[in-house]
Amino acid sequence: MLPARVSLTVPGPVQELCATLHRAGYQAYIVGGAVRDAILGRDVQDWDVTTDCLPDEVATLFSKVIATGAKYGTVTVIIQGLAIEVTTMRQDGTYRDHRRPEEVIFSRDIRQDLARRDFTINAIAYSPLTREVIDPYKGIRDLRRKRLRTVGDPHRRFAEDGLRIMRLFRFASTLGFAPTRATLKAVQAPLLQPISRERIAAELAKLLLGSNLRSTLRSMYRYGVLEEIIPELLEGEGIGQGAMHRYDVLGHNLETAACIEPKLHLRLAALLHDVAKPRCMSTDAKGIHFYGHDVEGAALAGEILRRLRFDNKTINKVTHLIRWHMFNLHGFSSDRAIRRLISKVGQDNIHDLLLLRKADIAASATDMHQGLQAWLQLRNRVEEALAMQSAFGLRDLAIDGRDVMQLVGIRPGPQVGRILEQLLNAVLAEPSLNNREDLSRLALGLAQQAESAESVK
Repeated sequence: MLPARVSLTVPGPVQELCATLHRAGYQAYIVGGAVRDAILGRDVQDWDVTTDCLPDEVATLFSKVIATGAKYGTVTVIIQGLAIEVTTMRQDGTYRDHRRPEEVIFSRDIRQDLARRDFTINAIAYSPLTREVIDPYKGIRDLRRKRLRTVGDPHRRFAEDGLRIMRLFRFASTLGFAPTRATLKAVQAPLLQPISRERIAAELAKLLLGSNLRSTLRSMYRYGVLEEIIPELLEGEGIGQGAMHRYDVLGHNLETAACIEPKLHLRLAALLHDVAKPRCMSTDAKGIHFYGHDVEGAALAGEILRRLRFDNKTINKVTHLIRWHMFNLHGFSSDRAIRRLISKVGQDNIHDLLLLRKADIAASATDMHQGLQAWLQLRNRVEEALAMQSAFGLRDLAIDGRDVMQLVGIRPGPQVGRILEQLLNAVLAEPSLNNREDLSRLALGLAQQAESAESVK
């Protein structure tokens, strides 16, 4: 028997909003993800309230109202700094483009409003004033059973709005819930084609941060969703990588994403780090090779992420990590080599690069112990180098471009940059040189060498 009343912790501003609507003669219920997450004991990020009060009427009851989507019955009310989305109860008209209803019909029936929602776990309404729960589709039972089920016919629900397919996998990943068989059978990946890339990317970003990513990515592959949004990944299907690898290229990319920390740029980099391997594959007597797949992969990942409309900052982080992920774990015989690695990839990126390589190892070898031991030794040496507070970039040098111009007596131009790069190389080889006296002496010497070389010409 489901409870007719429960007690959820609701912030004061949300309580105040519902009370104000109630005093004015309107219904007010908290709905959607707020109820779902509150029941699950998760932090509620966004509070959504539905009411039979029309948007124009809502605006008369509160002092700070933003018309965020008044056409569809939605406004945002700000109370004590908290933004609360308030939507008028509605029925949706016919969906013709698999994205949005052609018309919105406002309603005074909370059950009609719940009937238009995507999944049963999101079709629960709660009154903070009476503690009444309205749950016509047994969403609380599905929460308890960790089950994802659509409201009504899943074929119709997905056909109405193809993005619900991505939301299904997002909830599977972030909540760890299992879609019912009927729900999965209704997934038709081509329904995603009319959906904007931005909306798809927003859901992809959320699901990539989930704790149940491994099985979710496999399901997305099985039901054609992965091929629909990132077809380049499917080029790795069936491409073996030699006896030391457990997975084909596709499986390895998916497993690497599941093995890395849940940060968006890390999981995107892990998912796409070997995306170019099939295009770079060659074979000879020694076996299979993927020469240049790091460089090609960075370029291809950039194309994919731009197509999905990810922001430039994320794209730059991801492609930089992919570009440098193939460094040789055993190729650092000296501390100087460690410092050069840090300089090449940047202090801000070295820890992320190490995390990517660790996940790469964990998702690769049949016996990963040796690889992880080598990784740990390298990680420790990197930490030691960072602790020395050496110079790893031009900005860390004891003198800058202006100093060089004054010392050498040259104008701004390429020669200044060349001298600074040579100074950095000298400091990477011998960190004790990073002081004004030594660098000034070196800069003068480099300028004289350049002048002598020019005179010989």
